[in-house]
Amino acid sequence: MYRKSIIVTFLLAGSFIGTWAQNVIKLVPGPDTITISRHIYGHFAEHLGRCIYDGIYVGEDNGTIPHTNGVRNDVIEALKKLHIPNLRWPGGCFADTYHWKDGIGPKGKRPSIVNTWWGGVTENNSFGTHDFLNMCELLETEPYLAGNVGSGEVQELADWVQYVNFDGKSPMSDLRRENGRDKPWKVRFWGVGNEAWGCGGNMTPDYYADIYRKYATFMSDWTNSGGLFRIASGANSADYNWTETLMKRIPKSLVKGIALHHYAVIDWSKKGSATMYSDEQYFKTMKSAWFMNELVEKHSSIMDKYDPKKEIALVVDEWGGWYEVEPGTNPGFLYQQNTMRDAMIAGMTLNIFNNHAERVRMANLAQTVNVLQAVILTEGDKMLVTPTYHVMEMYKVHQDATLIPLEVSSQSLSFSGESIPAVSASASTAKDGKTHISLVNIDPKNQQEITVNLSDKKYKNLSGRLLTSAKLRDFNSFDKPDFIKPEAFKGAELKNNEISVTLPPFSVAVLELN
Repeated sequence: MYRKSIIVTFLLAGSFIGTWAQNVIKLVPGPDTITISRHIYGHFAEHLGRCIYDGIYVGEDNGTIPHTNGVRNDVIEALKKLHIPNLRWPGGCFADTYHWKDGIGPKGKRPSIVNTWWGGVTENNSFGTHDFLNMCELLETEPYLAGNVGSGEVQELADWVQYVNFDGKSPMSDLRRENGRDKPWKVRFWGVGNEAWGCGGNMTPDYYADIYRKYATFMSDWTNSGGLFRIASGANSADYNWTETLMKRIPKSLVKGIALHHYAVIDWSKKGSATMYSDEQYFKTMKSAWFMNELVEKHSSIMDKYDPKKEIALVVDEWGGWYEVEPGTNPGFLYQQNTMRDAMIAGMTLNIFNNHAERVRMANLAQTVNVLQAVILTEGDKMLVTPTYHVMEMYKVHQDATLIPLEVSSQSLSFSGESIPAVSASASTAKDGKTHISLVNIDPKNQQEITVNLSDKKYKNLSGRLLTSAKLRDFNSFDKPDFIKPEAFKGAELKNNEISVTLPPFSVAVLELN
């Protein structure tokens, strides 16, 4: 939980103001042991723009880009370094127009479809269920399948579950074997529709609750492994009535997670450039990203009324920054560059999720390759990883670690009379006994002096890694793919059970103690 310092600030309209109160972070270990689920660090790959085709998948006949069954080897290698725990597919809005049987069987016989949501392009369905699930095995990650409840029927979704999960003899498992796969993949995570309040059908929450109950009822658990993890299409940002209605009307026996979507966006009608943004646009983006903290707390509070034991997870399965597309690219492809601003969004948001890990147990960054706040960008045979990628890689130490609650007193970042905390943090203890503290300074101009109080625990060694750059608007390009990357952090000193930290402007640091 964050608590603000009592500070006096002189504000100048239209400019950043730094405050002079001390940043203090106190580790407050308690009797409760809350695990930061690795599934908070999930990703999202939609049939959108160049995410799947020309991004992840280049085709089995590609002779210039090294691949495994059409999936780029460099993308697989990069994602494995992140230890990605789950990958959501095929959408997004695309999911509620996708009919999975179009994407199985001999590729030459699969029907083409038009992606009506994203660019109106024709897809040949060469990347389908087998391709995705086999790729997840390469990645050593769990698949998260988004089911079609918008244009699809109950039987279609029930058949899909049987096709990928049933090990015995049945019409769907026989069909799977005909298509070359003997053993089932045993998919655990299932989304029952996507954005039912919008592109998934423009439904009311009461109507969707009934639709959800119907579809979920016929999604049998063919694995006998403790139940499918069914995830209901959740609220759009601050639509708290949506969460209230679903929690009130859906039996716990049918649902394991309630979704939430929120993007850090300046203005949906004028989202601004990904790289040439003003100071005001930077602040508004950070304010929108920080709003995630309030959203998580308020949606969690509603869920607590109906689920005090926190058996149902809050699943933030779409989050990230959203800007105008890069000049000269298809507006429907949502291709954008990734600067240090995006690293700030990633670090701040993951800290929020970590600190609310008792309820937030799954999340998915939007999106994996070439779309929105991607961790990977490709161009022909070239590939680069973004500042967001590096934050996810630095933070992987928190996956399945034990949360250490914090008290954070932060200076404010103020602009034109509005303020948000300049510093965010989260901490955990890994299974090997090491403690990690992740720190973010979103102030674009001022370094932050931070005192970290380690309570009663004694540590002997301190090390750290830092991600920053010379300019806030810097990014990795195909000419300079390693322009921004983590480096050893020398700005922290351990003394008398306290850490004194000097955190540069717009930077992310992860400290390790043992």
